[in-house]
Amino acid sequence: MDLLARLLREPARAIDASDVADWWRRFCARAPGVAPPVDRAVLGGFLAGGVGFAFAAGYQAALRALVPSLPAAAIASFCATEAGGNHPRAIETRLERRGTGLVLNGAKRWSTMGTLASVLLVVASEGEDAGRKRFRLVAVRAPSPGLEVGSMPPPKFVPEVPHASLALRDVAVADDAVLPGDGYTRYVKPFRTVEDVHVHAALLGYLVSAARRLGFPREIVERLAAAVTATRALAALDPGAPETHVALAGLLADGAALRADVDRAWAGVEGAERERWERDRAMFGAVAAEVRERRRRRAWEALESGGRAQA
Repeated sequence: MDLLARLLREPARAIDASDVADWWRRFCARAPGVAPPVDRAVLGGFLAGGVGFAFAAGYQAALRALVPSLPAAAIASFCATEAGGNHPRAIETRLERRGTGLVLNGAKRWSTMGTLASVLLVVASEGEDAGRKRFRLVAVRAPSPGLEVGSMPPPKFVPEVPHASLALRDVAVADDAVLPGDGYTRYVKPFRTVEDVHVHAALLGYLVSAARRLGFPREIVERLAAAVTATRALAALDPGAPETHVALAGLLADGAALRADVDRAWAGVEGAERERWERDRAMFGAVAAEVRERRRRRAWEALESGGRAQA
């Protein structure tokens, strides 16, 4: 109720910022101690002046749902994808013990917010068991000796959110920088689901703010408030469970249907914010549709066979 009260009672004014790093710093100062991560995602969206900053809020919240030990105000980046993708066969970055320490060698691509990050969560292989790679997730501080961070081309949507390429050449890391658990099954596999939930939450928060500021019909605000409530409940579920994936598929489908009504309301708005919405609105349910459809099918297959969905 505290979150809904803020969304529906507080003035719907976006934080004024020059770029996403500036926005994140101002948001963290404005909303200290807000928990759980899904609430930070919603509130971040509510205080964003467009889809891009809302996406950043949802992405950072997703990382904290995945890795609760991340510093609250740090910008972090999840670094799994390589030249061949993020499938286990494609991940060639290596974590090796050298003397009494550990070093990382490899390369990453399309690391979201990586050019701004002070913490890079790097997925790396530490060897094999019976021909299968063992993976760990390593928290790398940026800058670090041997770490080179480059910029990827701006994406079609939300170009305010940068992406990085990484080159890691004998980057030394401490033992306590290696996070607990299997790097792939505990972190990479659930990340798409966790990210979808938290980014969706942030986009809903942004639309509540926009709808109130711009005088959209109250029915839209009501449906957005209901969707926020459903998303918060979904965020508490096991991200690897097929039941969660089925519910998430329904939530995203409802979001796509709601977007059609939101689009009609935007038609009466003029100015830069509407232009940004027109550019970025595909983030609301349309991006990565093929991946989500595959996840939905696998969830139903797992339920019907009595098993567990594969990410």
